[in-house]
Parts: sequence; structure tokens; C-alpha cells
Amino acid sequence: MDNTLVGTLSVGNDLCGVRCIHPELVLQARAFLADEGTYRRLADLFAALADMTRARLVHTLARQELCTCDLAAVVGVSESAVSQHLRVLRSLRVVKTRRAGKFVFYSLDDAHLALLIQVGLTHLGDESPAQSMVPSAVEERAP
Repeated sequence: MDNTLVGTLSVGNDLCGVRCIHPELVLQARAFLADEGTYRRLADLFAALADMTRARLVHTLARQELCTCDLAAVVGVSESAVSQHLRVLRSLRVVKTRRAGKFVFYSLDDAHLALLIQVGLTHLGDESPAQSMVPSAVEERAP
């Protein structure tokens, strides 16, 4: 066990051995923080991607735009379920729509989202170079 005794406190590896705040370092770190609203929106984005079906939808849309029916077939859930998930993703500006006659096609709102998914999958070891999503690969498809 990597615990050391400091005074009467038993401290693990993840805590300082002595409690001491370094004001200059705290001020420097705080200068890089965004406003609280930004972190709320960031948390909402990651919460949306925390749902497995929505993560699969975003990963699919990183490669090509598809309509609701196609997305339902790809991820193996009902069109109604896909529609509910897309509503959440659209409200967070993760996906956007394009109408072509009777069809509504979905695509990622911007290439940064494809990069976010790619980085996450690479971190997990599930994204091979052959599967790499280049942000410019998000192209529109004619009906």
C-alpha cells in the first residue's frame, strides 16, 4: 500500500502529503477557464453522446448523411426512437437537416463533431487508421 503518514492523516497517492494552496498557480489556471454556461453546454454535449444509440448515430453521420429510415436500419432501432434521439442531437446543434422533396437527411452540424468521435474511438483503441474519419469526409448525398 502506497500510503504515507502525515501528521495524523493517512494520505493515498492521489492526494498531496501537505495541504498547501499555491495562489499564483490557481490564478494562472483560472485564467484559462471559460464561463459556466460554456461548461454547461459542454456537459450537455457529452451527456448526449453518453447514450449508446446517440453515439452510434453521430458516428454513422460522421461518414455520410442519411434519412431517419436509413439511420434506423443502420443502428437497429425503430424510426420513432431514432427521431427522438435526433431531436436531442438537433437541439444541441450536433446534427442538422437538409430537405430533399419528401426526404429529410441528417448530417453532422460541423466537422469538429466527427473529430470528437474519432478521438474518442482512437482513445478506446477501436478506431483503426483505415476507419479514420477525415472531417472533410462529411459530404451531402443526393436523394
